[in-house]
Amino acid sequence: MHKKTWLILICLAILISCYSVVQYFFMDAHQAGFVKLKLMLNATLSSFWYIMLYLHIISGVVALVIGPFTLFSKFREKNIKRHRMMGKIYLIGILLGSVSGLYLAFYATGGLMSQLGFGFLSTFWLITALQAFAKIKNKKVFDHQKWMIRNYSLTFAAVTLRIWLVLFTILFGFEHFNLSYSIIAWLCWIPNLIVVEWYIQRKFNILKHQENAKLQF
Repeated sequence: MHKKTWLILICLAILISCYSVVQYFFMDAHQAGFVKLKLMLNATLSSFWYIMLYLHIISGVVALVIGPFTLFSKFREKNIKRHRMMGKIYLIGILLGSVSGLYLAFYATGGLMSQLGFGFLSTFWLITALQAFAKIKNKKVFDHQKWMIRNYSLTFAAVTLRIWLVLFTILFGFEHFNLSYSIIAWLCWIPNLIVVEWYIQRKFNILKHQENAKLQF
């Protein structure tokens, strides 16, 4: 990963993480955007729902901030022990975040389309993490890197979700928020996967050609 790309990722990750922590832990959580909207729509939110929400926020923030450090090749090469430790913490964050996210998906604002969008996001978030873990256990480093990139693109949905929310609010206002949100439930992660899949194919094809050139030489 290029340094500029890495810096953009880490800056956006930290910005959104700080925003979430301040909003839910230092201010009244009932006034936080997503919660306030649900309460305005007369949703019944149980104590367990709040527990899962906070679990999702904490684990998601951990994964969002740690992720870029696991992807940056120079950091990984110079700090392999730290990379492994951070990778384990990241994986735990994904496990907790995806399970809690799947639960929260059933209560997503916007109806069935939102629920399905966030439900699939949480499911693929977990699957890609398990794939990355399985590949590194089998010492398939390149495959591990590919699945980690895919996984972080889903982790980064926490950022793209908010970007799309701002854009949709500016363009369409709050009049059709439920419809907008049901679209954003898919937009926040599917384009991410498409972009990183293009990046993966491009990057690893170049590496493959370089390896073949060395062998021929």
